[in-house]
Amino acid sequence: MLTKNNSIVLSKLKYRDYDLIVKCYTEQRGVVSYMLRGVLKSKKGLSKTVYFQALSQLQIEENYKPNQSLHFIKEVKFNYIYKSLHNNIYKSAIVLFLSEILTNVLKEEEKNEDLFNYIETALQYLDNEDNFSNFHLLFLIKLTRYLGFQPENLNDNYSYFNLQSGTFQASNQGIYSISGKNLTLLKRLLGTKFDALYAIKINAKQRQEFLNMLLYYFELHLGSFKKPKSLQVLNEVFH
Repeated sequence: MLTKNNSIVLSKLKYRDYDLIVKCYTEQRGVVSYMLRGVLKSKKGLSKTVYFQALSQLQIEENYKPNQSLHFIKEVKFNYIYKSLHNNIYKSAIVLFLSEILTNVLKEEEKNEDLFNYIETALQYLDNEDNFSNFHLLFLIKLTRYLGFQPENLNDNYSYFNLQSGTFQASNQGIYSISGKNLTLLKRLLGTKFDALYAIKINAKQRQEFLNMLLYYFELHLGSFKKPKSLQVLNEVFH
């Protein structure tokens, strides 16, 4: 059955000599993997690989067959053409990092239009924004809402945040509690929208410490979560 599906590219993997397997997060069916046969064999085929850069936003006409693990693409075109995401070294580092995160955390083959729209809109914001060094921090915090472990901010006047329970608390709960600069930044980001992110000023050391804390938060709440290999590249670029 031929259907059209808006999609965001998560990852691609070379298969055999000339094939690619592309994993996408789609508007209609969640995570879907596509087989591109012989795409690496000719110049014409290679020209199509430009569509499948990390986090590209596509409209795919697909031959979708239920109960198959791999599906086939009949036609593909850009749903949104990035102006800077893939040719700005700093934004490219964020794209590499976030594509690895999303590949890691998005597993389900089921429709979630709110999550798809969030990712789509946030990436378009990043593409058009000049002040973006803290974008990935806010992106991850807002992503927790859709993954089911958004920080509970009912008592955000408390002096500690418990990473394990996801709640603000009045007392220190040991290894799972954060306070100080990380706590202050968490409180600020929880109340911040992307278009106000420019007002948050932190240095590279604070950014790295907060990001490490956030990744630990993901590890605590997602059993299969792995720290991204691209983290080192991201830290070096924003050092």
